[in-house]
This record gives sequence, structure tokens and C-alpha cells, in this order.
Amino acid sequence: MASFQAVKKSINLAPTVRTLPSGIPCAPRLNLSARAPAEGHDHGHSATGPRSDKPSRFTGTTRNSSLGLVSKTFVAPLPTTHFQPRLLHTSAVVKDTPEVPDFSPYRAQSDSTNRALSYVMIGSMGVLSASVAKSAITGFLESMAASADVLALAKTEVELANIPEGKNVIIKWRGKPVFIRHRTADEVAEARSVNWKKLRDPQSDEDRTKRPEWMIMLGVCTHLGCVPIGESGDFGGWFCPCHGSHYDISGRTRKGPAPLNLEIPPYDFNDAEGKLIVG
Repeated sequence: MASFQAVKKSINLAPTVRTLPSGIPCAPRLNLSARAPAEGHDHGHSATGPRSDKPSRFTGTTRNSSLGLVSKTFVAPLPTTHFQPRLLHTSAVVKDTPEVPDFSPYRAQSDSTNRALSYVMIGSMGVLSASVAKSAITGFLESMAASADVLALAKTEVELANIPEGKNVIIKWRGKPVFIRHRTADEVAEARSVNWKKLRDPQSDEDRTKRPEWMIMLGVCTHLGCVPIGESGDFGGWFCPCHGSHYDISGRTRKGPAPLNLEIPPYDFNDAEGKLIVG
């Protein structure tokens, strides 16, 4: 029996290699225990032992039955951990020049057709953008506009028939007093006889009135905003007792610290209804 084992170790038959379902090659008859002769290029093993680079359980093993070499049972090897990953550069085909895809089916039949479509799209987007911008700006401005109750106070109507000749009426417009004077013919002549070019704030009576008999102006002193008193002062017009400003019958400053004439508000006459509309 000992002589049989010695012969087995000294003889290395040509192996039969097969592939397992896992893809691992299997050579069960390969004798990895055979000793090679001692040479200078022994590839990692010597005559005194098996190969030192032998992978663990790679090619499978055999079992000897009681009959020795007559019958052998092959044992499938365990899955090995030795593998080599396949990198991209080892499997991809190397090409000298890149392939450019063909886009000819997607190109326009003519340049003029493509240009016309571009112009139509650009024009449509421009019109749509302008419409959206207009709507946004209009909505924003409408949100800032005055409400209906504020607009109702923007104008004030006065019955002219209720103001006798030679009398003053004070009304309120936008929180400010408004003087309405129904002047007599003598007062009109006096106001227009003054040399207005020499006044502190030169302004003729014709420029301050739309109708000679009606004098409409804001009752706010141009000095510090006080309310002057009507039918008083040195010139028969209005007098501000706060700082001594005198205005004539046309509301022009004649004496005192007031630098400007009394302001004329926007107004108009409604002859059909006989009303004065201030505002």
C-alpha cells in the first residue's frame, strides 16, 4: 500500500478540465501534490513540497473508496473568491472616430419655412407677454385708485341762487375751506382798477376769475395756513389775524407776511342746474 501511494505522488497524469454551472473550471484529476524536479525556474514550488501558490479548493478534490483507484468519488469544489472584474476598457470596442447620429429626418425641408415658423412663435409670445403685462399693470393701478366714497368727496356742488350779491359763503372741499364771494359791480370795478403788475404776487383779476361776479378761492392763508376773516382788512377783502396778512377783494396779498395770493381751486359752472362744481 505504501508503494502505491509513492507511485501516486510521483505520477502526474494529463488532467481533464470541465466547467461547472457556476462558470468555474474544474480539473478533478489534476494532482497538485506531485513534486516537481528541483530547477532554477520552479514557478513558486520546489521538490520538497507542493506549489506555494496553490489556490484553496479551486479544482476540487477526490475521495478514495475502499477499492482504491478502481472507483473514485468526485466532490464539487466550494465557490471560490478568486475573480477578476471585467473593466469597461477590456470589453468595449475602441473606435478611432466617434459616430455622429444622423439628424436629417428631423431637419426642416426649407430654411424659409423654418424661419417663418420662428417669426410666428416669437410674435405670438410677444403679444401674449404684452397682454399679461398690461393686465398686471392695470390691476395694480386700479388697486391704488380712490374708492367710490373718496371720489364722491372729490367734488362739491353749491347752489348759486342761495348766495346773495355782496355775501360770502364758506364750504368744505377735501378738508379745506373754500371762499365763495358773490361780488357786486363796484367790487369788480375796484378789483380790476388796481395796477396788479406792482403787487407782491402779480396777477390780474381777469386771470383769477371765470365770471367777474363770482370769486372762488381756498380760504387758507399762504403764510402759515391760517383761515382769514372775510369782509375785513385794509382793502375790503380778507384779513388773517394770526400774523396780519391783508388780501383785497380779488384775494391778492396786499399787506403783511403772506408771500402769495390765495389759491384758486379747480371749479366749473353748471348753468343748466344753476350750480357751482368745485373740484
